[in-house]
Amino acid sequence: MAKALLKYKNYDVHSITTVSPLGQINANIATWVMQSAMQGKYITVALYKTDYTIALVRESMILNVNLLAKDQAKKLIPKLGRKSGRTSNKFVNLPFEMDERGCPYLTEAIGYIQCRCVGSIDSGDHELFVCEVLTQKVLNPDKEVLTNDYLRAEGLVRG
Repeated sequence: MAKALLKYKNYDVHSITTVSPLGQINANIATWVMQSAMQGKYITVALYKTDYTIALVRESMILNVNLLAKDQAKKLIPKLGRKSGRTSNKFVNLPFEMDERGCPYLTEAIGYIQCRCVGSIDSGDHELFVCEVLTQKVLNPDKEVLTNDYLRAEGLVRG
């Protein structure tokens, strides 16, 4: 029953970008991101345990949470959500820049939150990372937020 009820929830769609201490970069698609402290001081990010992104986050404990825009959906969902960074460079032909920590962010996103992971907890097939918000940057304020409902309506995700 709970699974059916949760299907009614509409989540914003993000890309988590990260870098390892050796300079390896990766990006994925994530919908389970939430503010977890008043005044936006902490957020919690759920990362799928088998993804390459989580391996890099565990090494560096830094990431950027990029809030995606609707106009990015058709390009980014197949590229970041259906391919592994272990076997392909997801950043080829993807507009991005590096922050002062050497962590990538997506320049066509609405904006990004620069984070430092302060802890994690097992959550079944995902791991929850509690992240201190270092800064928030709005890049494209006039764009419309990409949501899971939009992805379903466009046939870009199941369910």
